[in-house]
Amino acid sequence: MPQNPSQRPRDIAPSRYPGERLGLPEAGPRSVGRAGRRIGAIVVDWAIASLISFAFFHYDPWANIGIFALMQVVFIPTIGGSIGHRIFGMRVVAIRGGWVGVWRPIVRTVLLCVVIPALVWDSDQRGFHDKVAGTVLIRG
Repeated sequence: MPQNPSQRPRDIAPSRYPGERLGLPEAGPRSVGRAGRRIGAIVVDWAIASLISFAFFHYDPWANIGIFALMQVVFIPTIGGSIGHRIFGMRVVAIRGGWVGVWRPIVRTVLLCVVIPALVWDSDQRGFHDKVAGTVLIRG
């Protein structure tokens, strides 16, 4: 029986800061990458994809999203994040630790390219694409 009658047995107490439930620090290295850094990173990545698309495909929108996706899938497992992530001091890690692998960046990127999952966040500031892939974007 719950202590508080208005609280259901399965309710999870809200965290005091993003990443607390994941065992991450509130600030500094290994803390959750906040919205400003995330937005800056995606702008950088999209700008790079746009420049490549313009140079080789006369800015074809499908080429642009394909280049963006390819950059995510290649750079997350190799350098720990996209070029934008790295410029803004962030990296993508697996929640359970270890190498992020190949399938996580693919799943994460497919969902990210749909856009809506990136706009749906939980209290740890993880987008739906990160939750499904089992990843978190941290400062680092």
